[in-house]
Amino acid sequence: MAEETILSDDFLRELINVGEVDILVGVHTYNDASTIGPLVQAIRVGLLKYFPRQRAAIINADGGSKDGTQDLIRAASISDLQHVSRLQALRTLHSISTQYPGGPASGNALRTILAAAELLRASACAVISPDSIIEPEWLERLLRPVTRDNFDLVTPTYRRHKFDGLLIRNLLYPMNRALYSRRVREPYPPDFAFSGRLASHFLSQEVWSQEVGRTGAEMYVTISAIVGDFRLAQSFLGPKSRVEHAPADLVAAIRRSVGTLFWSLEDNFRSWSANSHSEPITTFGPDHELISDPLRVNRKRQYEMFVRGVSELDTVLKAILSPPTLAELQRTATVPEPDFRFPDELWARTVYEFTAAYHKSVISRDHIVQALAPLYRGKAHTFLLENRDSSAEEVESKVEHLCQEFERLKPSLLEMWDGRK
Repeated sequence: MAEETILSDDFLRELINVGEVDILVGVHTYNDASTIGPLVQAIRVGLLKYFPRQRAAIINADGGSKDGTQDLIRAASISDLQHVSRLQALRTLHSISTQYPGGPASGNALRTILAAAELLRASACAVISPDSIIEPEWLERLLRPVTRDNFDLVTPTYRRHKFDGLLIRNLLYPMNRALYSRRVREPYPPDFAFSGRLASHFLSQEVWSQEVGRTGAEMYVTISAIVGDFRLAQSFLGPKSRVEHAPADLVAAIRRSVGTLFWSLEDNFRSWSANSHSEPITTFGPDHELISDPLRVNRKRQYEMFVRGVSELDTVLKAILSPPTLAELQRTATVPEPDFRFPDELWARTVYEFTAAYHKSVISRDHIVQALAPLYRGKAHTFLLENRDSSAEEVESKVEHLCQEFERLKPSLLEMWDGRK
């Protein structure tokens, strides 16, 4: 059993003392002392307000924080919360923190949370990112479709700035939608809910013995639910506000998300190759909301890194891309920045050739994933330029056009996959 190998003896004893729960909310942390207090309080308020009769537990899986994060979570008391919110708990709300082995990795944290959920026989679970600034209503919006409507996975939709979530809208959503044929707007969800049934299913997967189990498990949860024919829904949570951190590492983000998507195709060929059209999933609230407030973005830097990448990675790209695609990319990289455009058709074709190269391991798979980063910057530049004055509706129209290109070109990936092209 997974809990025997990854749950410490002390943590097991704490879970056994809890008994069984109806709802479990997991939070993975690593040095989040400056923000964890308000997050845990919002979770507690949400549970007490919307699920007062359910047995509930908050499980914190920590990656070895040195700033007192775990102490803050353990110190949060239900009586303090009642004093602030005037909510009455009809049942005990347990809050447990544990440090999982292996150092900070969201996949290890998720595995710990899943194992705890299985041991506690939770029927509904939610995972909340420590980077999220949430309202108590998020708990109701994520968990109610599981507890009331028997959905197995509920992914979020958010109100975002039109220039936020560029990797999702320009690559993850279109590609995952085309390949796995479900219109999941956030296939790599930071905040999501799932049934106990899906938790047990996912916990039994062999993904945990792979690197993607450490770094890309959230992405694979979505894929596993689709392939396993579980019931999917998405629920609108509200504004996507995040705790300010240093700029994200694009290569690491692509490894966690796109790398996991590439990896998943190996064992799931029968599933993703059989469908030619995508289908919507049940959505509670809007499936997206965009705001268009003015925002300064450094487009020129994206362009410069694209041009430099095409030049410096020439040998690598020759191993990955077909001669016509590489020639078109190289020609595009010579266009001056004000006139530069990365067409949807070329982008989809490029990504699919990367996917086939990964499948065939034409060079190191990790090098293939890394080489996609500067090319993505070219596509991001085009998105920023074309949508600088666009309304939310116009932005969504462009995203839909890109999705349709990925769906239209999917047969070309199948041809490359089995060597016919």
